[in-house]
Amino acid sequence: MITIRKQTEEIERKILHPRACLSARSKGRVNPEKEGDIRTCFQRDRDRIIHSKSFRRLKHKTQVFLAPRGDHYRTRLTHVLEVSQIARTIARALRLNEDLTEAVALGHDLGHTPFGHAGEDILREIHPGGFDHYKQSIRVVDFLEKGGRGLNLTHEVRNGILKHSKGKGLIIPESKAHKADTLEGQVVRISDIIAYINHDLDDAMRAGVIKKTDIPENVNKTLGDTHAQRIDTMVKDVIYQSLKTDLVSLAMSGEVLTTTYRLRDFLYERVYESEMILREFIKAKRILRDLYAYYIEHIQEVTIHVPTGEKSNNHQMVCDFIAGMTDRFALMTYESIFLPQQWTVL
Repeated sequence: MITIRKQTEEIERKILHPRACLSARSKGRVNPEKEGDIRTCFQRDRDRIIHSKSFRRLKHKTQVFLAPRGDHYRTRLTHVLEVSQIARTIARALRLNEDLTEAVALGHDLGHTPFGHAGEDILREIHPGGFDHYKQSIRVVDFLEKGGRGLNLTHEVRNGILKHSKGKGLIIPESKAHKADTLEGQVVRISDIIAYINHDLDDAMRAGVIKKTDIPENVNKTLGDTHAQRIDTMVKDVIYQSLKTDLVSLAMSGEVLTTTYRLRDFLYERVYESEMILREFIKAKRILRDLYAYYIEHIQEVTIHVPTGEKSNNHQMVCDFIAGMTDRFALMTYESIFLPQQWTVL
């Protein structure tokens, strides 16, 4: 009897682009598993990510503005949802595997620290092994989830998560070493930057860090002068330019790509590295630095939160514990450890 999963895999073979990654041709998992009757391997990966504790914690992790109290500021959770929406739109238009794309998009920031890149910077500085959030995301799905068992995701999803990051690097990398093995993973990389430069711009204007009139005129002229228009322009450009290559590679037109870099540079100059943001980042770094030092001296308070198997490495345990914190949990923990508590007389 043919299963629903087999039917889905057959549909993929018939309708997806020849360069798409088919579920039936996945390189598999580190620990082989029998596949189910209903869901493909990539659908199962997506569901495992959504049901993970680290995914739920993203709702209280900073995107740019630390521990935001306003309901409309983005968090890591809303960021990955926006990345997923953009990536799925591109993947569907290019006839790529939408399930694989969605799984990578939803999992790409699972290893992010509290307080956004301020947290990543301080852990990179004080942890002997260094720190990168994309490597920590792999550590989360391979080891930290499920009490040390990990999620046992497929090679393609893990590879897409590992290769999504770019910082100030190339949006579309030229080196194969910096590209995901699949086009679906490469779509997530582009979608990540489309999402964050647009929603960070929106949040920065909401916070009063910049005004709409501060946006460079050539950005408005090329991409559009509203949030929706900019995303629409960039997404369509990726789709149509990539189709011109017959998906030999993903592409953007010279004008849109240049303008995207210009918008990213503007955000670094006026938002990410602005005095207002850096002032708060200094506070956040101090909090995490003090917590790290405290837990190294009180390692017994960490061991109950760390999966068995790596308890001999105190620095790694503390790094994992702090990286997994949400903004509010880090603030609450700092207050309980370092600030005097009000004395209650009954």
